[in-house]
This record gives sequence, structure tokens and C-alpha cells, in this order.
Amino acid sequence: MPTTEPSGAGARPALDPELARRCYLDMLTARRIDEEAVALQRQGVFPAYVSLRGQEAAQVAGALAIDAERDFAFPTYREMGVALAMGVDMPGYMASHRALWHGGLYDPAASRFAPINAVVGGPVPHAVGWAVGERLRGGPGCAVAYFGDGASSEGDVHEAMNFAGVYGAPVVFFCQNNRWALSVPNERQVAGGSVAARAAGYGMPGAEVDGNDAAAVHAAMAEALERARSGGGPTLIEALTYRVEPHSTSDDPTRYRDLAEEHAWRERDPIPALRARMEADGSGDGAFFAEAEKRAAERAEAVRDAVAAAPEPDGSDLFTHVFREPTEELARQRRVWREEVEL
Repeated sequence: MPTTEPSGAGARPALDPELARRCYLDMLTARRIDEEAVALQRQGVFPAYVSLRGQEAAQVAGALAIDAERDFAFPTYREMGVALAMGVDMPGYMASHRALWHGGLYDPAASRFAPINAVVGGPVPHAVGWAVGERLRGGPGCAVAYFGDGASSEGDVHEAMNFAGVYGAPVVFFCQNNRWALSVPNERQVAGGSVAARAAGYGMPGAEVDGNDAAAVHAAMAEALERARSGGGPTLIEALTYRVEPHSTSDDPTRYRDLAEEHAWRERDPIPALRARMEADGSGDGAFFAEAEKRAAERAEAVRDAVAAAPEPDGSDLFTHVFREPTEELARQRRVWREEVEL
């Protein structure tokens, strides 16, 4: 019978030492890339950027349970940490924020990471469609649909979850509840106070986890993926976290959010929390953390330099992916464009 599991239920999950080290390095690298990206936006290289700061555990730890050889992730515009953990080409991914190409310059099919989707709730029906198709072809993969607490109120999300529940689709619905749907708090747009509780209405298990606890997120995602692979159908995971930065670089959260709330959540930063846990259980020491900081900074700088130097695509790309078979009118427009360019 579908249940909603409260945060902290049962024994606290643990991370294998090697997995903990990988998780920490990827979380720290995501943080450093995020910092470089904000700086690039302030310098005018990116027209806009959406920060993931504070959500690194929810993204990275969960993504490390995904099998990048057979599963497929469907992100929103904020899942940079998922992309990093899944091995996506990061300059290619970050190129989307520079507006060089819709969805970035990486290969979504090879990366098993769909193009960035800025439609609120948009990735969710896509994930369900892929999951149903994967099952029909007899494949072993699962889909992971990423969305936020605000998107959980969208009709597309409800329809997709109902469809997945009826057809037993191998998909994990992963909601990062970062408390604010842009400027609207949870209590004003999530009826019942919990996204995970809605799972029962769709005939699937729902799990509410501490999104700042890397081990808890990883355990929940691994369990949900295993359930889907074994024919148990979909799962809804609600990772409770917080967006400590503005919704985007064009947002001003001081207009709707209390600074005391932000400061309180900054004290619950998932990266120092994982470090403290690793120091306590012996899976990380001073040398490891110093090396991780060095590697994360070097990786972030390399991504920054590569995306800033990436050449703009040829304007002919405007006509390349409009139709499977180009029409005469499209061919005419392309000829006119080329003649104007060559003048």
C-alpha cells in the first residue's frame, strides 16, 4: 500500500566511503562552477543564470544512483549538479546559459541527460513518455523527472504522475522542494503541505527526505530506481532543501523573503554537513579535503574559460532543426539569409 515516509524515519542511511568522497568532490565542484557562473553573468558573458547553491546534495547524491548507461534524466534549468555527476560535458552544458544553443552544446542522447527545459513542469511528461517507451521496447532503463515545488502544482505534472501510476511506468519523480516557487512560499501553493503525500492518489509510494543529507537522498533514489527496474512502477521523492540564492540573477528575494530565514538555511549548508560526517566516520581527512578544494577550483576555472571562449554557432543553425524534411519555403528563407550575410 502506498505510503508517505516522513523525513528521518528509520535508521539514518550511510554512504560507502568511496561514494562519499565522489559525492563530496562533485558537490564542491558544482558549488565552484556555480560561483564562476554567477560571476560570468555579472560580467555580461551570460545573459542570465539560475543558481543551485544549497541544493548540491539533492542533485549530486541522487544523480550518483542513476545508471548513465541505461537510465535517462530529464532536467529543468537548475540541474547543473545532476549534469556534473552524470558526466555531461560541462562547457557544453553551460553553453545554454550563454544562449549559444537551446539546451546546450552537449549530446543529450550520449549523456542520457535531456536538454535543459525551462517550461515549469515541462520535463515531467517527457520523462514519463520516455519511460513508457523504454518499457515497450523491453529496455532496462528508468527515467528520472526533475521538478520543483512550484511545478508540482502544474497540470502537466499531475497528468504525468497519474499516467505513470496507471501504466506502472519505470520513472522516478524527483521534486526538489526548495521552499519557494519563485516568490510564492509552499504554504500558498502546495495543498496539504506535502508534495510526497500526493503520491498515494496516483497509486505509487511517496518518500519525503532531507534534501541536504546526501546519504538520505542517495538511498531514496537508489531504492526508487530499484523498485522501477523490478517492475514496481513509479515513485515520488520530495527532497526538502532550500534555494539560498535568488531564483535567478534577475530576481530580488529581499522583496518577498526574510533574510533571517536565508541565514538559518545557510547554516544547514549540505557541503560542510557532508564534510563533518566524513570526518566523523573516517572517510575523509584533511589531505582529502584540501585536494578536493584544489581539484574543484581547477575544474571550475577550466569550465569557465571553455564556455567563455566557445564560438557562437553559425546562423544557419536557425534553419537546421525546424523540420525533419526541409520545406521549399524554409530552403528559400535560408537562401535569402545566406545572400544577406554574404553582402
